[in-house]
Amino acid sequence: MSDFDAGMRFSGTTIHARLGDAFFDPVKPADFPETVLRYRNQHWANRMGLAGLTDARWIDHFGRFAPLPGSFENPLALRYHGHQFQSYNPDIGDGRGFLFAQGYDLADGTLRDFGTKGSGTTPWSRGGDGRLTLKGGVREVLATTMLEALGVETSKSFSLIETGEALYRGDEPSPTRSSVLVRLSHSHIRVGSFQRLDYLQDYVGMTELVEHSIAHYYPELSGIPADMRVPAFMGAVAENVARVTAQWIGAGFVHGVLNTDNTNITGESFDYGPWRFLPAYDPSFTAAYFDETGLYAFGRQPDAMAWNLTRLAECLVPISSVEKLEPELNRFWPQFQSQLAGVIVGRLGVVPRGPTADGELLSAFFAFMAAERPAYEQVFFDWRGGLASERRALAGPQGALYGGEAFLRVRDLLARYESAPDANLSHPYFKRSGPRTMLIEEVEAIWAPIAEADDWTAFAAAIEEIEDMGRAHGVETFTIN
Repeated sequence: MSDFDAGMRFSGTTIHARLGDAFFDPVKPADFPETVLRYRNQHWANRMGLAGLTDARWIDHFGRFAPLPGSFENPLALRYHGHQFQSYNPDIGDGRGFLFAQGYDLADGTLRDFGTKGSGTTPWSRGGDGRLTLKGGVREVLATTMLEALGVETSKSFSLIETGEALYRGDEPSPTRSSVLVRLSHSHIRVGSFQRLDYLQDYVGMTELVEHSIAHYYPELSGIPADMRVPAFMGAVAENVARVTAQWIGAGFVHGVLNTDNTNITGESFDYGPWRFLPAYDPSFTAAYFDETGLYAFGRQPDAMAWNLTRLAECLVPISSVEKLEPELNRFWPQFQSQLAGVIVGRLGVVPRGPTADGELLSAFFAFMAAERPAYEQVFFDWRGGLASERRALAGPQGALYGGEAFLRVRDLLARYESAPDANLSHPYFKRSGPRTMLIEEVEAIWAPIAEADDWTAFAAAIEEIEDMGRAHGVETFTIN
């Protein structure tokens, strides 16, 4: 028995391959000159039954891409199209990544995908080198760890390995160091997957993809009559996309590139390029320097995701009908409002009081935010547990804002709420003067010593601090090994 088999409980699978080769291209990973392990996500390795891998075996699988037992012999570059900044592009697909393996989460049985970024060229690379800068990999690890700690349903950065190549990029100093990232996701099927089939008028394939998605991601819909399964699928996707959009708003997060190929069917945030967290409340804040019109600005993210869902509904019309799909698509906005109220109440660490009361608090909260534009994360930190933290909030750096007229309505409403049992105010994290944040200048400060002296101390310290924040907020991944 090999050391891998002796130490692992990983259950590999090839579920995506069952769709057939019309949905992907088998590819080979790049042969990197070096493989230096920079980050391994031990929390999620535990959940996937891979915690016992030695670093050497880890590199074999996630740097050299030796197949995991029972999963794909060859990685799969997935085929899809997409609207990029709302302009249709039929010439995209997995251009610098692939689906490497699939397995089951030992904690809840969820099917999860091991996908890559920076693993080499594919038929969809469009002249690119298929590589990822080390800085890009570091930024994605920081983004996903921070989002997970803030309760956002996000892909997980599973592994980051430096690969020893010098890359040239027009938007950062070059040559720069290279890396390969492995992400753990719930699904790689995206709106663009359906757009490609619609473009090809492959409605047999479209039906097959819907049934595949229901079987593996929405099994609760399997018993619905056949003529209602497609609309039900549309509604379920709309609700999950509404959930993650509300979570972005609650976290003060700007994804930056909300194209249809970056919108998946399980409502999971993924693919982090020019992301940002808000320094202060500002609906017009954008993440990407090339987003000249603010299409994907912080406050326009719900509109962008609703637009993307409409594109999915259009694809499904030939195998269903407008009359059946429209009400399911329209579940997005009420679900977004409901989810956003729940996210804000949850982030404030108070007990929900019902849709009407929570909606009233939500309205007052964002009226205050719009009037005063406070430091975004500081507000949630200050008022964790509601009025139980009033003394701490008033003594903090934004205390003067909370004494003003704009906050009075929020305070009056918070007085009706009890602290939630999981507010966790005794945790040392809430004894600090301010929260852990991940603003762009903090990202640059973490990267600078890596670039200048290969010093990873600040990176490791940031990850531990973020995970501690997650523990303070009761995030299970960081509290249970």
